[in-house]
Amino acid sequence: MKKIVLSLLLALLPAISHADEGPKLDHVKIDLSDRASLQRGARIFVNYCLSCHSAAYLRYNRMGHDLGISNELVKQDLLFAANKVGDRMKAVMPAADAKKWFGVAPPDLTLEARYRGPDWIYTYMRSFYRDPKSFSGWNNTVFPHVAMPFVLYGWQGEQRAVFRTKKIVSHVVENGKPVTEVSEEKIFDHFALVKPGTMTPKQYDQAIRDLTNFMAYMAEPTKLERIRVGVYVLIFLAVFLVLAILLKKEYWKDIH
Repeated sequence: MKKIVLSLLLALLPAISHADEGPKLDHVKIDLSDRASLQRGARIFVNYCLSCHSAAYLRYNRMGHDLGISNELVKQDLLFAANKVGDRMKAVMPAADAKKWFGVAPPDLTLEARYRGPDWIYTYMRSFYRDPKSFSGWNNTVFPHVAMPFVLYGWQGEQRAVFRTKKIVSHVVENGKPVTEVSEEKIFDHFALVKPGTMTPKQYDQAIRDLTNFMAYMAEPTKLERIRVGVYVLIFLAVFLVLAILLKKEYWKDIH
């Protein structure tokens, strides 16, 4: 029994340690039934993300159908990187050129919300800051030294990251003698707005919430349908359970 408990604890250790890693993430409310938000997010994604990033597992007409956008409006307002509404949402920039210019090809974002989580995307898009030492001139507190330039700086403006210094005291043993080592670590504290953008902070946060909402939909377009069908399945199973219990009593009534 002790071995089983110990094995379970060892299996949980990676999950516990992983939960403590990484930066603090801001929570974002995801509502896949909010079509207006999804439509605004789709417009942002097509205009600002699709130039470099693909969403190749989703087609334009499927997106239009789910978001209540007609094929005519899709062609008119969203079809900039393809010829037909039945095409997949592929990036304009060739992957080979992107790798040559940025050092790495931008990843496909179709499943990014499933992989990273909506909170990560929401926080990441609000955590860019000016860094003259960076290749692109930008850095990010959620993804340090990211190759992606900040394409929405005109909306948010330019901000500076303020760090605080934390002293770390560690005790080690060298040559059989205890030694105290003191080191310093820079920890992010807050952002300071250097140059305002065209949006207020509240407006920018709302725009990023819409974008995150759309990316959450994009990662699982059938989620609402799955939940709806799941309710009917549970109702059916509940009714079937009652019938099964009554049938069991009918079969066993003579024995008892």
